[in-house]
Amino acid sequence: MKRFVLIGSVAIAVLTVAALGLFAGPGDGAAKDTVSLQLLAFNDFHGNIEPPAGSSGRIGTTDAGGVEYFATHLAQLKATNPNTLIVGAGDMIGASPLTSALFHDEPTIEALNDAGLDVTAVGNHEFDEGATELIRMQKGGCHPKDGCQDKTPFTGAKFQYLSANVFLIPNRNDTKAGKKARAKPLLPPYTVKTIGGVKVGFIGMTLEGTPLIVTPAGIQGLRFYPEAYMANYWAQNLRKQGVKTIVVLLHEGGFQTSSDINGCVGISGPIVSIANLMSPDIDVVVSGHTHQAYNCVIGNKIVTSASSFGRLITDIDLTIDRATGDVVQKTATNRIVTRTVEKDASETELINKYKTLAAPLANKVIGSITSDISRTANAAGESPLGDVIADSQLAATKSATTGNSVVAFMNPGGIRADLTFNQQSGGEQPGQVTYSEAFTVQPFSNTLVVKTTTGDMIKRLLEQQFDNPAKGQIRLLQVSNGFTYSFDFSKPAGSRVDASSIKLGGVTVVAATKYRVTMNSFLATGGDGFSVFNEGTEQLGGEVDIDAQVAYFAAQKTLSPGPQNRIVRTG
Repeated sequence: MKRFVLIGSVAIAVLTVAALGLFAGPGDGAAKDTVSLQLLAFNDFHGNIEPPAGSSGRIGTTDAGGVEYFATHLAQLKATNPNTLIVGAGDMIGASPLTSALFHDEPTIEALNDAGLDVTAVGNHEFDEGATELIRMQKGGCHPKDGCQDKTPFTGAKFQYLSANVFLIPNRNDTKAGKKARAKPLLPPYTVKTIGGVKVGFIGMTLEGTPLIVTPAGIQGLRFYPEAYMANYWAQNLRKQGVKTIVVLLHEGGFQTSSDINGCVGISGPIVSIANLMSPDIDVVVSGHTHQAYNCVIGNKIVTSASSFGRLITDIDLTIDRATGDVVQKTATNRIVTRTVEKDASETELINKYKTLAAPLANKVIGSITSDISRTANAAGESPLGDVIADSQLAATKSATTGNSVVAFMNPGGIRADLTFNQQSGGEQPGQVTYSEAFTVQPFSNTLVVKTTTGDMIKRLLEQQFDNPAKGQIRLLQVSNGFTYSFDFSKPAGSRVDASSIKLGGVTVVAATKYRVTMNSFLATGGDGFSVFNEGTEQLGGEVDIDAQVAYFAAQKTLSPGPQNRIVRTG
């Protein structure tokens, strides 16, 4: 199968021709032998129906994102080619701001329906509330606990969720029927669209490491298989059906060293090996998960990612030979979702509806900050906001009735936004923090858990920080005031943390001594690969993490950035 990748001025020429509709379909003169297909792709939307704030709402220095603008940009791009499909690479929902999260992300599903999304992969965050809730997102129906909160039926996604490597594993010990049952995909593994008489296959893929980064209870009975292996399996299946143009929507990604949204400098991470292992039958890989922007060619496949939160749209143009079904030309461009276009009226109406319902809680001022409190970590992996959150969780669990905890650990991946001094989301004064803003920082509604551990377990837990699903990155647990230690990343695995440096209140932690430790419910079950937490005993459950943060604000009134002096990196 012949494939060519065009770059530079040639790519611009192809896009221009496509925009003029010269490949639109039969009867177009010289172009009748080809079909021009436009894919508009995005990933990691995370329920950001309102314009995201701070650095999360910019691409470089350009304000970007917000579904009202996103939908307009999609419509404008779609108007350039009648053969257009809108596709996603997962995490459409989950870890969402309050306006969507308060309603179990039904507003986001409705917003993406209105925006015209056709098909998307399932990301790991689609499992935040469990597989049953994911199926409800697809099929509709009122929430089993909260019902239909806006008093209208929830009809589910008009777009198709795909999960080619997530399988339901039958309980063969359950019944006679169960013993004979076969594993099957949780959702359809692929879909085939016919465009201008040409079949195009889309395979949806969730990252294999999902079980390490979601609450285990939500994925019981599911198995996640390797991405490249399953992509090749289903691609072969599609080839047998005569489908020659194949696109993989993959919720896994990589990192580049350039800030160019259309760059591919020093590309690294899981996406590189996955794309190289994929069959040459696959033409395009729309990726995500890492919230990065890149535009690459890997293994002769276009490989793209559109950052996150609806701030970019990847415009992918494929020229397909009508006779063979093969892709003969392909280009891609990441485009910024600027806020300089007219807002989409239907999206504005939807946002206003849910903002009105959420306003009494969302706009409540819970406290103040003296300046921006950032989640950006220093060289030792410690962030000002990580310090503050860990302190709030220790405060909520240190009394005799709440757990007798002496230290709290917080996973940095659970901190989803900064607290910004000048952000004013509900009419509050600069420096004031609303419930909505605090919720955006911690949107998972994890409960706090206190367990008994030994000093040896704490040492092994700290060592696990350097062997987690972050694919070689240093992502250190944030720790509460009074707990300190040092590490040397250049030393061999298992010996990077200096045991004598691990101290509580200035006193060295003793291997055999027992300590009461706070974590959230995600970490408590081994989330993010921290299996040592599973060894803890005498578990005591506590309040929801956001409630602990609200209580901490109420007690402190005004918070300053954390000191970032608890973790020391020596090498």
